[in-house]
Amino acid sequence: MGDYEEETAFLGQNGPFFIIVFLLLNAIYISTGFHSFYIVFAGASPSHSCQVLDGNLSEEWIKASIPVEEMNGKLEQSKCWRYHLDTIKHFATEGYNYGDINLTEVSKERCADGWNYSTDIYHSTIVSEWDLVCEREWQVPFASSTLYMGYLVGSLVSGQLSDRFGRKKVLFLSLASESLVIFAQSFSQSWLVFCTLYFFVGAFQISLYITAFVLGTEVLSKSLRVLFTTLGAFLHYCIGYMLLPWIAFAIRDWRTLLRVLSGLTLAYIPLWWFIPESPRWLISQGRIAEAEAILKDAAKKNKVTAPEIIFKVKAAPSHMKKYSMIDIVKTSNICCTTFMCLLLWMAINIGYFGLSLNTSNLLGNPFLNCFLSAVTEVPAYIIATLLLKNCPRRPLLSAFLSIGGGFLLLIQLIPDSLHTLALSLEMAGKFGFTMSFTVVYIYTAEIYPTVLRNLGIGMCSSAARIGSITAPYVIFLGTFSKYLPYILMGSLTIGSSLANIFLPETFGKVLPETVEQMQKCKGYGFPKIFLTSENRVNPKTLSIHMQK
Repeated sequence: MGDYEEETAFLGQNGPFFIIVFLLLNAIYISTGFHSFYIVFAGASPSHSCQVLDGNLSEEWIKASIPVEEMNGKLEQSKCWRYHLDTIKHFATEGYNYGDINLTEVSKERCADGWNYSTDIYHSTIVSEWDLVCEREWQVPFASSTLYMGYLVGSLVSGQLSDRFGRKKVLFLSLASESLVIFAQSFSQSWLVFCTLYFFVGAFQISLYITAFVLGTEVLSKSLRVLFTTLGAFLHYCIGYMLLPWIAFAIRDWRTLLRVLSGLTLAYIPLWWFIPESPRWLISQGRIAEAEAILKDAAKKNKVTAPEIIFKVKAAPSHMKKYSMIDIVKTSNICCTTFMCLLLWMAINIGYFGLSLNTSNLLGNPFLNCFLSAVTEVPAYIIATLLLKNCPRRPLLSAFLSIGGGFLLLIQLIPDSLHTLALSLEMAGKFGFTMSFTVVYIYTAEIYPTVLRNLGIGMCSSAARIGSITAPYVIFLGTFSKYLPYILMGSLTIGSSLANIFLPETFGKVLPETVEQMQKCKGYGFPKIFLTSENRVNPKTLSIHMQK
């Protein structure tokens, strides 16, 4: 085929057709914000202590039967132990007052009768329903990880499916499937069923995100495409993320929350009749007549006249060499670059998703904390996008990583009485990780040559998924020490910022086309080769595309 942009120039840049598609695809992105972090509320752990089922004990003796332990410098009732109940019953029967007995010498036992859960904040969560506490506490971060396992599989499969069956079909199949799976998940009768369904939620969600992005970039005009891939997609994702805590605030039961979120997603299905298939994909499949029909309908909506024959078939391109994963590690230069990039992507994802999932564990209102965590992303993306136009990539990424990791390391120095300051530092850390997220996609794309760029970003994206799978377990370390996750995430991030120093600078350089033109890991400049403006990376176009 000829040049698609040139042959469809008659449509203009900002007609009603493009604006409608732009708004509808962005509206779909709001749903991805709803579903990314509902585990923060559905999997929250309410305050709890051992249950004592004995009607003969007074309230004072029942309260006294729970040991007091020091946790993170504070004295709190034990969550997993109680004094031996037979001994407590003996003291009560003998008429002793609980204040007369040194209970610290009494042996302890596990919570054999279950737990009492506070309903002050959450009426019901998967933790309180299935007793995912104490020795079963590890099952909560595992449940979170299943979503990101689904991300890993979905990101690998969705591209192949959309290339074969079309963008529109995969988009709406993912949308409907995600809604139905979340609805089914709300009826889960066991933790295992919940996790299994959550895996498919992740697979369909990332498929929805990627396919909507591809469809938008292929259908929209050049000017709206830039806006869609920056302020459009990520801001609407953030809108959904910001609305989630308020929906959870109004609905404190996890099953009802999931059903409401499922219903909100299902409301997008009627958009099938308003969002077209990608003409570019139709052309790649040889379905020229269908592509021209879509563009002629677009011309009517834009009130312009379409030519009788829009596309003219030209000679097929000559055969080109195919590259594989082996080429990524074939030479020491590419292998070194790839290792540095994998480390960066993993560290950033551990920090970003770790802090996002940690909002329910922070002091204060968990709903407000989640909202603040979402709000910090908006200026972060805007500032990072603006800076990328004029600043070198390497020091910019190192600065953002140092901001994110440095603030996390400072949290351990803040006394418990200043929890507002600690919260501010954590939000500042989230700000740094979000900006790093924006830069690393562009930086990676500019480092790899054209023949390996897709493979390189694909490997880094897989490393990112591994990082997000690991993130819940990093937060789980907070059960042993509340500062341990911050120390680990901060140290890893600072370490990755040091590794970033050894990557080459790409700002203001022409993009390498071949492996031979790729820079080495010592920061030397690109070879002075001539490339047209079409071969340069547009920072706006690559800023947020493979998120979360």
